[in-house]
Amino acid sequence: QLQACGGGLVQAGGSLRLSCAASGPTFSNYAMGWFRQAPEKEREFVAAISWSGGSTYYADSVKGRFTISRDNAKNTVYLRMNSLKPEDTAVYYCAARLGASTNPDRYAYWGQGTQVTVSS
Repeated sequence: QLQACGGGLVQAGGSLRLSCAASGPTFSNYAMGWFRQAPEKEREFVAAISWSGGSTYYADSVKGRFTISRDNAKNTVYLRMNSLKPEDTAVYYCAARLGASTNPDRYAYWGQGTQVTVSS
């Protein structure tokens, strides 16, 4: 199971850190991804990280502003979001699969989502 938290309301230019805690002993085997979905839009890729943390991937829209990281000892993946913009407003989901991917359809395991709202 995946449990995402850390969302909230923040002004444009502000920062948030999302966390996604995983249960189970095999967390370190899985690549992790963050996705987001705004109202009336499709779910889109935000960032992904390999099982070791050695490789990271970002959507162009967040590159340079967001940082994905993981702590396998704590079974947790993080998404640090800086310089937030109103267009970052969405429900953010974490997901897990064997092997990183930018395609949400390839992820088998999903958290429940956490709302991020950025006011202008």
